[in-house]
Amino acid sequence: MSPRRRSRLLLTAALLGALLGAPPAAAAAASPAASPGVPLRVATYNIHAGAGMDNAFDLDRQASELRALKADVIGLQEADRHWGPRSEWRDLAGELAERLGMYVFFAPIYSLDPAEPGGPRAEFGVAVLSRYRIVSAENHQITRLSTQDPNPSPAPAPGFGEAVVRVKGRPVHVYVTHLDYRPDPAVRVAQVADTRRIMAEDRGPKILLGDFNAEPAAPELAPLWQELTDADPGAPTFPAQDPVKRIDYVAVAKGAAQVRRAWVPESVASDHRAVVADLVLRGR
Repeated sequence: MSPRRRSRLLLTAALLGALLGAPPAAAAAASPAASPGVPLRVATYNIHAGAGMDNAFDLDRQASELRALKADVIGLQEADRHWGPRSEWRDLAGELAERLGMYVFFAPIYSLDPAEPGGPRAEFGVAVLSRYRIVSAENHQITRLSTQDPNPSPAPAPGFGEAVVRVKGRPVHVYVTHLDYRPDPAVRVAQVADTRRIMAEDRGPKILLGDFNAEPAAPELAPLWQELTDADPGAPTFPAQDPVKRIDYVAVAKGAAQVRRAWVPESVASDHRAVVADLVLRGR
């Protein structure tokens, strides 16, 4: 083939390439790689003020249960801090965090004057434990019907905890809650509305952990499922001995994470069983 003909063929090939575009493999190589997902194991556990189904206080037992979960982030409910003799006046969330080597944010629902002047306040509430650093935290108010008031009426009160944890450079909003336990769902309806309003103020991956005191199909929970995906473990959580209903939840903002699997470990270290979920946070 003559040099002139070879030059014409090369020019034709170049023109066709420009018109048709690069082949798929080359295009894929030229585009930036998708950001890989980040695995995150989360759990929720109502610790019943440190007592098991036998009503015996045993924080060692609960620490062992939580350690076995190997979770990165844990939401706790019914956590006492210097509350009274039932939990030996101890700081349960703080002790569990120390034993597990985790950061902790405690959000009291109730904070009462100390039993003795100069003593610590008697507190009861929820907490976030995290292997990742907590970069900010807030104790939000939602509607509550106090158990400490002999004639309560629904009113805003603290105890809806939010901790922002930095997971491999990504800020993740973790919320922990304990909804009203009464058969009348009216207070839970208000609490769900409050929860959605507060969570809507934040952007990025969001995870809600808690004891909702209602089963998944309860009408008062239906609004939550508009923005959240229930990491359904397919098993009941309450009571811990022969459970008959699921009232404990891991829920994630839609589009924020993939739920790889979820399960309920068998345990009677509390009156609830934990829910554990393996998530993959989606790319940036």
